[in-house]
Amino acid sequence: MSFDNFLSQLKSKANELKTEVLKFKNKDFLNAAMAGSALIAMADGSISSEEKQKMIKFIESNDALSIFTTSDVIKAFQDFVSQLEFDKDIGEAKAYQAIGKMKSNIEASRLLVRMIIAIASSDGMFDNDEKKIAIKIAKELALNPSEFEL
Repeated sequence: MSFDNFLSQLKSKANELKTEVLKFKNKDFLNAAMAGSALIAMADGSISSEEKQKMIKFIESNDALSIFTTSDVIKAFQDFVSQLEFDKDIGEAKAYQAIGKMKSNIEASRLLVRMIIAIASSDGMFDNDEKKIAIKIAKELALNPSEFEL
């Protein structure tokens, strides 16, 4: 093996490792985002296709989360939805636990609240049930709901 080939393989392995580290670092944010998405999408009792599309677009356009495949995102979302459908109380506890992991990161917390509000209003309505969930998520993240006009 030539030195150039060795160097090329070394760079390739370093990039793979960097991607894996980024995934690990952002896994908590992915889970918090999907937990919040599931809570807000189910607030009115059903999940609209507009809400799902808005969530996927947000993930794809977010630099920190674009390292995840769409199937990873969908799986995480479906896991939280399934938990909520199976047992609402336990599902909510797990969702808020995932969201709570973002509490120490103000920037991520604000982004998370903005995302769930955008998802909730993507079907053209932002009803009281959705507002209650958004307020609860903001408070869980130690943010003032009025900052988001809630």
